[in-house]
Amino acid sequence: MFLGLDLGTSELKALLLNAQHDIVATAHAPLRVHNPKPLWSEQSPTSWWQALEAVMDDLHQRVPEALANLAGIGLSGQMHGAVLIDADERVLRPAILWNDGRSFAQCEALTKAVPQLSDIAGNLAMPGFTAPKLQWVRDNEPDVFAQVRQVLLPKDWLRLQLCGEAVSEMSDAAGTLWLDVTKRDWSDTLLEACGLTRAHMPRLVEGSAPSGSLLPEWSARWGIPTNTVIAGGAGDNAASAIGMGVGVGAAGEGFVSLGTSGVVFVASDQYTPNPAQAVHAFCHALPNRWHQMSVMLSAASALSWAKRTLNVSNEGALLDLAATLPAPARAQAPLFLPYLTGERSPHNNANAQATWFGLTATHDTAALAYAVAEGVGFGLLDGLQTLALGHATGLSVVGGGSRSDWWLQLLADIFQLDLHLHSGATTGAALGAARLGWLATLPQTAANFERVCVRPPIEKTFTPDRGDITLHELLAKRHARFRALYQATKPLMVAS
Repeated sequence: MFLGLDLGTSELKALLLNAQHDIVATAHAPLRVHNPKPLWSEQSPTSWWQALEAVMDDLHQRVPEALANLAGIGLSGQMHGAVLIDADERVLRPAILWNDGRSFAQCEALTKAVPQLSDIAGNLAMPGFTAPKLQWVRDNEPDVFAQVRQVLLPKDWLRLQLCGEAVSEMSDAAGTLWLDVTKRDWSDTLLEACGLTRAHMPRLVEGSAPSGSLLPEWSARWGIPTNTVIAGGAGDNAASAIGMGVGVGAAGEGFVSLGTSGVVFVASDQYTPNPAQAVHAFCHALPNRWHQMSVMLSAASALSWAKRTLNVSNEGALLDLAATLPAPARAQAPLFLPYLTGERSPHNNANAQATWFGLTATHDTAALAYAVAEGVGFGLLDGLQTLALGHATGLSVVGGGSRSDWWLQLLADIFQLDLHLHSGATTGAALGAARLGWLATLPQTAANFERVCVRPPIEKTFTPDRGDITLHELLAKRHARFRALYQATKPLMVAS
């Protein structure tokens, strides 16, 4: 039996997987994000541990026999967050999260200080990454910075609590801007630029390799065998890829994640950075594998904002409302820029802002809902067009947004690619984490990677209606207007 623990932004998810690839049980615990100031996004690591305790206590109560047969644990989590601990392993301040935009000035300073940064890290300096967050702490909270003895990513702080060791792995570490992504090792140059050394960093392992063993106190509490191995794990998107079997076989395999953020992920057996277009080039969770990724900050979260704003009961109801807009009316629908919290790919603009454009007295809530669903699709397409897809004709799709058939069909028409919905698509990163826990119990061979990281069965495929030339031309025309709208309004987007 294998356990995946996925520390997301809005919840912590646990998933139990057996050796027949069956999901035995899942558990969830909600999390809250705190926004004390504009552009700030923080969480208390204590809340993560409380959520982990809640899901593990739940599983222990419901499926104790499964936990009694546990062999491996995998961790996945939201990337880029900065957990600062002192010499006594006490957390010094709330964790600064991936969608925090306060450090844009530090990004500029870091880029000037290390001109070769993008060559080493494979990425531009963006406020979402970890390194500028530490620069911000050094500039604005010097007393806190002086006490920092170690910097951990969110899932790796949970690992510290579970096994007592400070360890990270390549996929998550690649999102710090401190990793030499080619060498899969910390960069002394990038660390020095932030006033840090290797002593501040956790030990690195591959995502499929063992990182430590569960502490006896937790084994006793949850009825888990002693010395249960904990895998390196992965950042949330790399873990989702492992759950979808993406990145084990041919280059060019990829997926779209419709979670809080929106991600287009393409795996490769080569390191292919493209910082000029704000593409993320990271290590994959398997040895000698990398991936490209475009990230938009508001995907399903844009739907959540819209349902609150339009007083709709939930995101599913919002998409159902959007689906009622007749096809002729879609041509006259307003455009929506989905940049509610700034944007990463391809704009790298922390000050990017959202808007409905083209409103008239004829528009109703259905038109506004449609504009939001379409606008997220256009934002994803902008990122997709910067990636090295090769000859790929389709992508898998994961995340909570994959529950809407109507939205997936719209996205297929926007992308002009097949979208494949697999069984267990909403489990995403938790399934991948469980698989990495499984791999950590096995020899690190290609045969084992292929045996464990199988592609889940396809339940549905959404194919673009290539015969409807009118629809294709309409979406292409509206996408062109969408891009022009961003460029026209960009000079007006200023920090709050």
